[in-house]
Amino acid sequence: MTAITARRTLETTVATPGQIPFEAVLTGQTPMLFKGLARDWPLVQAGLQSAQAARDYIRAYDRGGRVVGYTGDASIGGRFFYDDTHTAMNFKAERAPLEVFLQRLEEVEGRNDAPAVYVGSADLDAYFPDLKAANDLGLGSEVFGPEPPMAGIWIGNRTTAAAHYDMSNNIAICAVGRRRFTLFPPDQVANLYPGPLEPTPGGQVVSLVDFQNPNFDAHPGFRAAIDSAQVAEMEPGDVLVYPALWWHQVEALEPFNVLVNNWWNSAPAHLDTPMTTLLHGLLSLRDRPDFEKQGWKALFDYYVFGPADRAGAPMPEAARGPLGPMDQTKARRLRAYLLDRLNR
Repeated sequence: MTAITARRTLETTVATPGQIPFEAVLTGQTPMLFKGLARDWPLVQAGLQSAQAARDYIRAYDRGGRVVGYTGDASIGGRFFYDDTHTAMNFKAERAPLEVFLQRLEEVEGRNDAPAVYVGSADLDAYFPDLKAANDLGLGSEVFGPEPPMAGIWIGNRTTAAAHYDMSNNIAICAVGRRRFTLFPPDQVANLYPGPLEPTPGGQVVSLVDFQNPNFDAHPGFRAAIDSAQVAEMEPGDVLVYPALWWHQVEALEPFNVLVNNWWNSAPAHLDTPMTTLLHGLLSLRDRPDFEKQGWKALFDYYVFGPADRAGAPMPEAARGPLGPMDQTKARRLRAYLLDRLNR
């Protein structure tokens, strides 16, 4: 775990991606690292030849679209984070053709004072559909459900994405170079000291703890987080699968690195993001007296966090409304009702 020792993520091998035990990973809340599962990908094989061969392979699929890239001075040590005020970033973002960033990476490769450069989560379907087709795990609706996954590619040098969580499950494929994921279960949120809701370095709240040099005076709970941490050390062709809401810091460890990932969530498309509920909870619940909050907690446990059919069970089906199974029509009506309430 960078400067801190943690146990290793469960490592195993399967013959094909279809043999990944997704149920064990997700319902069991057990991240798993599948060694060498994507080793035969053409992109992985190009990277095993050289960084230049990998860049040239990617270039062959580049359609010239403008991607979002990030650059930070050598002084940040590759860690994309806040400046000292925590109100602005320690790097700059820009939209440019991929070739701009590839050339920038080539120019600084091998330098000890190289700036940190990476292209983050470029949509494979939008920018590199043919590259995606040639480098794919071949999984479909049996894993992802009716909605296809969001597939992204990450390209850069030695960089660190501060610990954060995503609202979707993730399949991360180390295609070129090496990567280290440091993972924490969702219940460690308080011990990771999340930063501002906005701005954020990459769209998600990040931990304020510097894993290389943790300040235990400022962040004493991080000692407990370390006890729950696990590390996945990834080599080219390794595939890491972990559940939604797990915190993860991601370190790219070579002068040139490429990661491909697939985010997916089996929740129906008509459901709103729970983050909206959390934000409204800050507005409506957080600052109420504790005795009131405990009462609302009991109501949320009954209506939301308990069995989905419990609240509607005592009444006839025709009377259940949103207390019955949610569908597109009920979701649309409930959303309109909420918007009307919010606009009063």
